[in-house]
Amino acid sequence: MALRPLRILMPFFSKGRPLTSPAIIVDQDNCMLAIGSEPVRTFPQEMLQEGIIYRMALNLMEFQFAQTMVFAIEEINNNTALLPDLSLGYKIYGDCSSVNLAMAAVMALVNDENEEIVSGSNCKKSSTIYALIGLSESPLSISVATFLSPFRIPMVSYFATCACLSNRNEYPTFFRTIPSDYHQSKALAKLVKQFGWTWIGVIRSDNDYGIYGTATFIEAVQMEGVCIEYTAAISRYNPLEQYHETVNIIKQSTSKVIVAFTSFIDLEILIQEIALQNITGLQWIGSEAWISNAKLTANEMYRILGGALGFAITNAVIPGLKEFLSNIHPSDTPANSVMDEFWENIFNYTFTSQNANDTNKLYEAAKQLSDINNQYTDVSDLRIAKNIYKGMYAIAHALHDMSICPTAERTQNECTDIWKTRPWQVLESLKKVNFTMMQGESIFFDGNGDTVAHYELLNWQINKEGVVQLVPVGIYDASLPEGQQLKIHNNSIIWGGTQKKVPRSVCSKSCTPGTFKAVQKGRPSCCYDCILCADGEISNTTDSIECLKCPEEYRSNEERDKCILKDVEFLTFGEIMGVILTVFTLLGTCLTVSVAFVFFCHRHTPIVRANNSELSFLLLFSLTLCFLCSLTFIGQPSDWSCMFRHTFFGITFVMCISCILAKTIVVLMAFNATRPGANVMKWFGPSQQRLSVFILTFIQVFLCMVWLTISPPFFSLNIKSYKHKIIFECDLGSTVAFYIMLGYIGVLSALCFVLSFLARKLPDNFNEAKFITFSMIIFCAVWLTFIPAYISSPGKYTVAVEIFAILASSFALLFCIFSPKCYIILLKPEQNTKKSVIGKK
Repeated sequence: MALRPLRILMPFFSKGRPLTSPAIIVDQDNCMLAIGSEPVRTFPQEMLQEGIIYRMALNLMEFQFAQTMVFAIEEINNNTALLPDLSLGYKIYGDCSSVNLAMAAVMALVNDENEEIVSGSNCKKSSTIYALIGLSESPLSISVATFLSPFRIPMVSYFATCACLSNRNEYPTFFRTIPSDYHQSKALAKLVKQFGWTWIGVIRSDNDYGIYGTATFIEAVQMEGVCIEYTAAISRYNPLEQYHETVNIIKQSTSKVIVAFTSFIDLEILIQEIALQNITGLQWIGSEAWISNAKLTANEMYRILGGALGFAITNAVIPGLKEFLSNIHPSDTPANSVMDEFWENIFNYTFTSQNANDTNKLYEAAKQLSDINNQYTDVSDLRIAKNIYKGMYAIAHALHDMSICPTAERTQNECTDIWKTRPWQVLESLKKVNFTMMQGESIFFDGNGDTVAHYELLNWQINKEGVVQLVPVGIYDASLPEGQQLKIHNNSIIWGGTQKKVPRSVCSKSCTPGTFKAVQKGRPSCCYDCILCADGEISNTTDSIECLKCPEEYRSNEERDKCILKDVEFLTFGEIMGVILTVFTLLGTCLTVSVAFVFFCHRHTPIVRANNSELSFLLLFSLTLCFLCSLTFIGQPSDWSCMFRHTFFGITFVMCISCILAKTIVVLMAFNATRPGANVMKWFGPSQQRLSVFILTFIQVFLCMVWLTISPPFFSLNIKSYKHKIIFECDLGSTVAFYIMLGYIGVLSALCFVLSFLARKLPDNFNEAKFITFSMIIFCAVWLTFIPAYISSPGKYTVAVEIFAILASSFALLFCIFSPKCYIILLKPEQNTKKSVIGKK
């Protein structure tokens, strides 16, 4: 643990003239540093408890920070436009990363010998100390800010990033020139999400910085859908065994990305242990506290941390600082033991009573200081030093604004007497500070005492010469709109393990389109199984959490990643079933026409003239229509075809059955007419026969008209019978009307069957009634089986069943009634005589 000389910086006034060359006094035994013209107040030896303070070499980076503050003060004092009548003085104390020493230093400052103590219940004090710059660690800053709150002394930190310090109720006097970890945590969460890492480990320092920073990060990253595999806490004060436990956790984990929200010292110890176990190939994501620290870029460290990514505050150039740092000399501050130690470390020069006055050697060494390249003289990375520089200027502008008094207020004695200024007045002025640095950067504090968050995304890379470089590969600007804050240049990034491709860190592989994520029981949401979407559902994105149901007209494809139109099904003329039914339809039509032609050619013969030839021709005509009717059921249906096919079917079949019924009645009448005294044929002559057919058919026409008027059949898409296809079909509209129409046909068929059955044994040589009886038996059997078959048949088979019923019943009527007559006409012409037809058996 290195001595950190810069922790608390105290500006105060020297009236009308600048301070004399400040004496830098170091009490190395007590680990305290003070810079100023007054004697330093030291701490008792008993305060240095064992295990808290370690005497080690001077920290060159922290010494550079201290000199940067001195440089800023001298620059302000030499600026005639800023505090022209005032000069700033300062005191510097070191806390050695100890809360006890930090609090002791603050108590020494607020209880300065020259302060004026005002007693009272509010415990208010006036002091020559108006503001503090520090501390660099969040835990120490929290303790000091809590202590200073009652005294209302403003405190400006250059490196304390804990988001908890933005709480104005608890820390009303705290300001900082470095962004809060709240913004850094959001930036880290967006960074993790940007590269698709959903399974990560988190390591934090076991202090307020790590606790609050990690809590904010975890909350932000979980909102992005990222899961935390483990969280481990480390601390420089913990025994080495606890570091071993953390290393074992990392070794056994499956995540390839580690977000380290730690201080530099805590992480350094951990990386050393990881290097001993040779755990490489991990992608490290760093917080501001260590990602830009050059000490971790040593070869052994880079083997573990190579390719690390993290956010750091933007770099800057401070004109004149390089020359100022190179021009320091021990003779300028003769009582400064820190300067002596610095000289000894750089030039191996030992200050003793014999050589202390050897100024020639000192000046010769001073000429070489600008040529030395170390952490002190290196001004290529002034990320933290820039914050100290800005903090000093913020305090100077706050004091400058208080010193300006408009003429109107001056005459009314309302101006603040700058020599009687109290810390709370500086505090209020600091809240209103808003100025622009010479470099063009605007400096102001928001309501929480924070500045605008602006980060660089750094990537640890090694160049051809083997030198580790922190290469900017992106930015994060919290002032930009959401979604535009993070900008990354992916092409220039080197990943963990010197890989060229973005590493994958997921608990489960991504679910491809067509599947959805099913969370594994008892595990985080990022651990899941990929389940294929159900039939009729799809997912068209990667890692979908649910499947989307396809619209009713669509179905899912085999991959379940898109909805496609269902296959359309209807009975067509081109398919085998359609061809067969069409052939039988045309065959039946041709046979019917042929029979009609035979009958027409032999219309004067007894067998044709018997039983009213007009009814025979009308029956053949209606049978022809019945056969042709089946063609209307084939092909793509439409609203018009649906209405036509059903009504046409109903009317033609009623006409056909009416003719058969009339023929049956004629047979019965003719038998009764042969009996003595019977004269019934005059009641059912040709005119009555034609009229009966017309009336019976008209009734069906009327029923169809009512059906078409109330609720006609219409074209519809049946999407429920099958999952993978749409049935083009005709909806009956009014099912009741359809069954009334069928019922009417059934009633006529039943009546015809009964009458023909009664006349089947009449003693004629050629009795047509028995043939009608056979035809009606087949007809009724067909249509009785049609109804259940029609209801149970799916899709196009429903139409096929209906066509089959039409053809079967039509062929039954054609063959049963007309085949015997055609047989006599064509094959037995000798029997086609009046004697044979009317002869008694």
